[in-house]
Amino acid sequence: MKNKEFWQNIKREIIDYTGIFIGVTITALGLVWLLIPNKIAAGGISGLAIVLTYLWGWPVSVTMLAFNIPLFIACWLVFGPRFGLKTLFGSVVISIMVYFWESVVFILPLTMDKLLASLFGGVIAGIGMGISFRFHGTTGGTDLAAQLLKRFTGISIGQALLFFDGFVIVLAGLIFNSAELALYAIITLFITSKALDTILEGLNYAKAAIIISDQSEVIGAKILSDLQRGATGLIGRGFYSNQQKEVILCVISRAEEIKLKELVRAIDPYAFVILTDVHEVLGEGFNQ
Repeated sequence: MKNKEFWQNIKREIIDYTGIFIGVTITALGLVWLLIPNKIAAGGISGLAIVLTYLWGWPVSVTMLAFNIPLFIACWLVFGPRFGLKTLFGSVVISIMVYFWESVVFILPLTMDKLLASLFGGVIAGIGMGISFRFHGTTGGTDLAAQLLKRFTGISIGQALLFFDGFVIVLAGLIFNSAELALYAIITLFITSKALDTILEGLNYAKAAIIISDQSEVIGAKILSDLQRGATGLIGRGFYSNQQKEVILCVISRAEEIKLKELVRAIDPYAFVILTDVHEVLGEGFNQ
């Protein structure tokens, strides 16, 4: 049994490192293909490296590595081993892959239209980062700096990331003497976060329905028979009426939303219904 668990752990680690490698390779491609040649410094260590490249001629790959390694060592000393090898692996490999795309493949810019570069560069970078996060890795950079700032100042990770990314974008706007480039960088930052969220949360989302009705038994039975979906009855109490009612909770696909609303309306036109998007529903009838 122990031998089987050992090999399962080895297999899981190989899959994780492969996923991180693919993710950072895609992120590096987005940088070299679109963001670096268009001077779009959308925050982070990569954005700072782009600024320094055009300011002093430093290679982006070397600059990223020069910032990431000290940040990793500092986090390791402050927080301990939880900043493990996967973070170091992602931080090093993204620098190597930026060098690979720039100096080995000599990949040409996909476009010099800055709006297209900011949009599609954000998409590609976000997809790569999302894949890395999926496999328990990161690309290092301001994620590490934000952890340190939180530790010594008490501000949240989100605020720290906003501070670092904002600083890099403002610096790029000043160095390049272009407010437009700063605005394009903000677009890229927004698109990157959306693409990253899509990868982490999944493209296929479902609908969660919360139904409050005096006919909960009938509605629940209809959901089971007509939609063939499970439903859960929760005990609720109205604060105004001080009466107890059964609250129905069920999760359906997007295609079943209209049918559910028609079903509830036919039984109780005065039912109170809340519908909301949910991501990555796990369990019977959905993903395992």
